[in-house]
Amino acid sequence: MDLHERMFGLAGHARAYHRITGPFFGRMYARIAADVAAAGLPEGARVLDAGTGPGRVPLALARAVPGLRIDGVDLSPEMVAEARRAAAAAGATRVTFTVADVAALPFMDDTFDLIVSSMSLHHWADPAAGVRELRRVLRPGGRMWIYDARVALRRGEVPGVPSRREAVRTGRLPIRLVGRLVYQGVPSGRGSMR
Repeated sequence: MDLHERMFGLAGHARAYHRITGPFFGRMYARIAADVAAAGLPEGARVLDAGTGPGRVPLALARAVPGLRIDGVDLSPEMVAEARRAAAAAGATRVTFTVADVAALPFMDDTFDLIVSSMSLHHWADPAAGVRELRRVLRPGGRMWIYDARVALRRGEVPGVPSRREAVRTGRLPIRLVGRLVYQGVPSGRGSMR
């Protein structure tokens, strides 16, 4: 793991990361949960949170849309252990966490209806490989939303793969510091844009 992947030393200190980032990202997590709730996913739809950290987004999603099946992946075993502890304490039985690299996911093709990622892209060693791998596990017609600092979103743009950047309001400030990179799953028959 390089410095960014280790999150400047916080990857091994999941509880400290959880305490430090909660006040900063709480509104963004609420926005992501609201976006997912508004997506109109059917009962039993499967959602992946890539770069889940201590599992805040999956737990917020489970509260907002109880019928979803939610998986979280993170490169840090410490973060995944903290996420599992938090899920058990919350009684979130439809939420699972796995240690995995976003560029080498342990899921079959076409597994997820929706993929989200929050404040993780800027840590990925190879963002293009991560995006390609996330698209591999996204079902045809599915959606992928990568939330990060607006200046970091360019790292997730892959030449030849259509995407768009959107500003996201997460608080009262008139300046929108957070953005969302949006990818659509390719239709059935996939073609070469993987």
